[in-house]
Amino acid sequence: MKPLRYGIISTASIVPRFIAALRESGGGEAVAIASRSADKAALKAAEWNIERSFGSYEDMVRDSDVDVVYVATINSDHYRCAKMALERGRHVVCEKPFTLRSSEARELFAIAKERGLFIAEGQKAVFLPVMSDIKRLLASKELGRVHFMDLTSSCSPTYNEWLRSPEAGGGALYGNAGYTIHLAKFLFDADITAYSGLCTCAGGVDEQCAVNLRVGDGILVTSRISANVLAVNNKALIQCDGGYIEMADYWKAREATVYFNSGKKETFSHPCRHELIYEIEHFNGCIALGLPQSPVMSEAVTVNAIEIMEGIRASWASPLKS
Repeated sequence: MKPLRYGIISTASIVPRFIAALRESGGGEAVAIASRSADKAALKAAEWNIERSFGSYEDMVRDSDVDVVYVATINSDHYRCAKMALERGRHVVCEKPFTLRSSEARELFAIAKERGLFIAEGQKAVFLPVMSDIKRLLASKELGRVHFMDLTSSCSPTYNEWLRSPEAGGGALYGNAGYTIHLAKFLFDADITAYSGLCTCAGGVDEQCAVNLRVGDGILVTSRISANVLAVNNKALIQCDGGYIEMADYWKAREATVYFNSGKKETFSHPCRHELIYEIEHFNGCIALGLPQSPVMSEAVTVNAIEIMEGIRASWASPLKS
């Protein structure tokens, strides 16, 4: 099968990493890039060795040489750009958070289904090989019952200043909480049965948040996300009866260490240059098979995550307006 031809909307900080992983995968190539500025698009196309550039998102999705559109814009533009691409007959991979509203997510999946197109949320964490290792270990019950998962992370607004803009869909919750929700459901293979959250805010966005989830029959998940403490110790800890699992930079982890109460230690290690390669290989495989959505990042999984973030954010309505 010929490599899929990707058109990329945005020149955001994740884009060069996506392009590098796409090229390494061998299953796709970046043939076009669009920015709101024609000059910036041309500059980045030259820098990243992309054949065509556009100063309009609309013009790029009309390009008949584009098979798949990768949406990496500010959060508030995800829905508009993904819909525009679908309506032009393009498959879509849209960065997380997929949309800001669950109703928008359902609409996008419905359009894709109606037109026979593939659409998925770009959520690299669940495709990391180390996460599959952990999932298998937990399912084996070698560590006994899981009691809690504790996550800490930072989302820096230094390059993407729009993360501090409520109009752009910024904030810590939409920045990183998707990893929390998707990993909780994936690793423990269970539904989220309750959720809550607290935040500190400024200018109408949550600069920091603490998200609490109850998963399955009583696993508690706590995730602390900050756009202020940039040197935070980014890690995940999963505590079980028989020991615990620890990962640094869990959303892009190449390695996890298991500490057994017996004193035994085991390490899962999957070195790679570009962690996005695993989700790209999965999505390209889905498109090759003619699937309308990913069996891992399905409509149900994506919509549920957005519903949870909507619910948490709604509970902050007054603080965010202060």
